Amino acid sequence: MSFFTYIRLKAVATFLRFGIPAIPKPQTDGVLQIPSRDDGRTIKVYVYKPSNPQPGPSPVLLNFHGSGFILPLHGSDQVYCRRIAENTPYTVLDCAYRLGPECPFPAAPNDVEDAIKYVLSRPEEYDLTHVSIGGFSAGANMSLALAGHVFPPKTFRSVLAFYPPTDVSVDPYKRVQPEPAPTNVPAWIVATFNECYFKGQDPKHPLLSPMFIDAAKFPDNILIITCGQDPLAFEGEEFAKKLQDGKRHVVTQRIPGVGHAWDKQVEAGSVAEEKRDEAYALAIEMLKR
Repeated sequence: MSFFTYIRLKAVATFLRFGIPAIPKPQTDGVLQIPSRDDGRTIKVYVYKPSNPQPGPSPVLLNFHGSGFILPLHGSDQVYCRRIAENTPYTVLDCAYRLGPECPFPAAPNDVEDAIKYVLSRPEEYDLTHVSIGGFSAGANMSLALAGHVFPPKTFRSVLAFYPPTDVSVDPYKRVQPEPAPTNVPAWIVATFNECYFKGQDPKHPLLSPMFIDAAKFPDNILIITCGQDPLAFEGEEFAKKLQDGKRHVVTQRIPGVGHAWDKQVEAGSVAEEKRDEAYALAIEMLKR
């Protein structure tokens, strides 16, 4: 990436970051600083402990937030993380990762890999037969990619993917959504996200587009949530169909009437809140398998 391209992308990213709502301080049960592969760096992790822990090492879910790979939204999944901790025996580790354009691909998936390896190195603390990963949007993309390309299939009990981009080789301007409603993520923003994150890389690289990973390499239990008003819905559902080979438990659910990341800001008592709770319940059900 040239200096002038970086300055342009930095300016656009800064503009988009100013437009995101402030994230309330998460009410966590602790904060970890996981060592990075890079000297002098750590990866910030919010910890949510289960309300009813089981004896011995804890099942663990590593969660990775949405971001478009450029937005600093760590902590935005606190309702989801607490819901999991209250309704399963899982400890939830809500992990940050580096963002573009300052730290383009593969910085983010490297952080995801380092967080996973940290958990796998601590069998006295975490039940390695019940390690699950997942996330939202960009976090879901990386969870699927790491599960299918970097780690052996039996590493993870389950993968929970909410509205994931699964094929970034698709032109954002040519994507369509199931329901004819205004999208909350216009194509120009998606194109900007892509340029900030992986400009110059092969978009069919398996760590960018899990669609191109052999289905046999994925874990046994996978949840994929899509949104009716999201241009990413069809590719997420196509990816789920690819995995439904009779050898694994795949649950896919399209949530009608909502757009990308609808669950992050819902009003109490609203239909959107009801749909959020139904989607989160599917994640809880998957983790109980």
